[in-house]
Amino acid sequence: MPPYELANRLVIGIASSALFDLAEADTVFREQGEESYRAYQEEHLDDTLSTGVAFPFIRRLLSLNDLSSPDDPLVEVIVLSRNDPDTGLRVMRSIEAHGLAISRAIFMQGRSPYRFIPALNMSLFLSANETDVREAVALGLPAGRVLGPAAADDTGDQDLRIAFDFDGVLADDSSEQVFQADGIEGFRSHESVNAATPHDPGPLRDFLANVNRLQRREEEQRTTDPDYKIRVHVSLVTARNAPAHERAVRSLKGWGVTVNDAFFLGGIDKSKIMQVLKPHIFFDDQVSHLAGTSRSTPSVHVPFGKMNE
Repeated sequence: MPPYELANRLVIGIASSALFDLAEADTVFREQGEESYRAYQEEHLDDTLSTGVAFPFIRRLLSLNDLSSPDDPLVEVIVLSRNDPDTGLRVMRSIEAHGLAISRAIFMQGRSPYRFIPALNMSLFLSANETDVREAVALGLPAGRVLGPAAADDTGDQDLRIAFDFDGVLADDSSEQVFQADGIEGFRSHESVNAATPHDPGPLRDFLANVNRLQRREEEQRTTDPDYKIRVHVSLVTARNAPAHERAVRSLKGWGVTVNDAFFLGGIDKSKIMQVLKPHIFFDDQVSHLAGTSRSTPSVHVPFGKMNE
């Protein structure tokens, strides 16, 4: 039997802490220790875990596999967990109970699993463990920490809405460093002078490129089925405004990636936009922005660049 290839798929790594609400079990672990935690998970093995911050995003992403054959899915989601195989059983049973098509997992007893991101061709790893995410990003790996409570998931809504900040997420943070050093006027001048020069890519540029591949597959589907309704929508939501917007647009074009909508907010509170846009996941490199968005929007902190050192 030939090996199962990951090269041409969108592969996501997900920690159980991002997929499910593990607050109760984590409390047992912190307050009573590992043996009590093991006993707790064994006792609750058949109690299905409640959904976590990234669940709506993952569920919708996996639903796009209806655009491909069952033996050749477009999207692969793999559990990367600090649990051992025994305590991970509850996670896998909960995955099955929730009807998620996730069959592959790596369980590493108390150790960080992010080292396997490159080997598994992952373009994103999500976890609630800040240390794991920071260490992964420091190694140049595409990772983010989920924040806030789990949002209600409208199962009647078939769309998948993904929103990205620009600097420090899709792009590197070189312009953010200019802003910190020289202020808003220095930043605007720098961006105007360099408008035609694309930024170096940030940690999630390749993830966006893979999402764009899913979008192209949707467009192909619509050419054969005019009634097909496009489900994936990508938005750029950035504190940039004119004239600094031009370099962001040119960078995306230079990288060969696209977004459907762009919000150049110039300092307007992003949480107000999120309440209308209602993305199923939003990526930003600044905790100050996410403090507001995470109250109502599944939010992910990407701890990249000088601001996060």
